[in-house]
Amino acid sequence: MEDVDEPRSVPGAADAILRTLERFGFAWDGEVACQSRRKRHYQAAFERLRLADAVFACACTRREVADSIIGVDGAPRYPGTCRNGLPQGRQARAWRLKVEPGQICFEDALQGLYCQDLAAEVGDFVVLRADGYFAYQLAVVVDDAEQGVTHIVRGADLIDSTPRQICLQRHLGLAQPAYLHLPAAVNASGEKLSKQTRAKPIDDFRPQAALSAALAFLGQQPPGVLAEADLDSLWRWAIMHWDRSALPRCRAVAAPAACS
Repeated sequence: MEDVDEPRSVPGAADAILRTLERFGFAWDGEVACQSRRKRHYQAAFERLRLADAVFACACTRREVADSIIGVDGAPRYPGTCRNGLPQGRQARAWRLKVEPGQICFEDALQGLYCQDLAAEVGDFVVLRADGYFAYQLAVVVDDAEQGVTHIVRGADLIDSTPRQICLQRHLGLAQPAYLHLPAAVNASGEKLSKQTRAKPIDDFRPQAALSAALAFLGQQPPGVLAEADLDSLWRWAIMHWDRSALPRCRAVAAPAACS
């Protein structure tokens, strides 16, 4: 459960997510791990980075980097202000990973070869935040490694984060998983469907209809009767007929449209 950003976690939301997954027929192998209870694991990884001189203390506020060049993910690229030491009279607020020039590339199973020059497109990025919480990028890298994750399938809206995670994996001596980034569902304006864009919530009392629509969105062409079938029948059909070659090869799809 990715609740590392505790100040933004809404009470009861995590349990509601798990109950929704259960109603849709998803299951997990053991006890659900929560990032909010794994701080010592992230602290141990951070100490390894610190002892290797791979991170540095940063005194900059968000306002102070707001005018920097915009990076690949839409956030300001860190200009390196504190990389060689804190300015006189300033105290550390956050800790950043030192990023070296050069491209980090990986072969995505759907999107193809993806490369990013972290130094030019992102800059030194935060691993320990000013409020004392560990950054998402560090947390997921540690979690994936400790859970033995070998394949990661997620939305293409996160593909720009993958080089940061690979960079951390290399610094920590961790294995790199295989990646497949599915197209994100967006509205007519190209905005990802979410609470922020006022997208309608999923109807978790009609899981068959929602799952059938998701299969169609992913190019799987489910028969119409599946939307009214029992949940077990729908999952059996989906597993037997899954065709990765039919997945839309793009980073975003305006639902319910598709791309080639």
